Amino acid sequence: MIRSLHRMGVRSGMMYTAGIVSVGASFVSWVLSKEYEQDIARADRWGLFVGEWAPTFFAMGVALRIEEARQEILSGRPEEERRQEERMGRRLGGRRMPAGV
Repeated sequence: MIRSLHRMGVRSGMMYTAGIVSVGASFVSWVLSKEYEQDIARADRWGLFVGEWAPTFFAMGVALRIEEARQEILSGRPEEERRQEERMGRRLGGRRMPAGV
């Protein structure tokens, strides 16, 4: 699953960002639920429900970072450099760039 996500362009930084956003969303949903819900326990459950997403996103970020490192080792060059070359190849219509460019 992680390799498939990596091939689709999902990167570790995206998952770390999603984890941080979900922490903030958890707090916001708790505050808003507290205002609009009659039962305080239900507001707490909303905050906890959204808050449980953060560890999942962080764990996926770590797994994707491991996959990125594996790709760097296998290709012998940094992930960003490899992605940049792939983008240039697509712009050039599949032709390879000359070495050293």
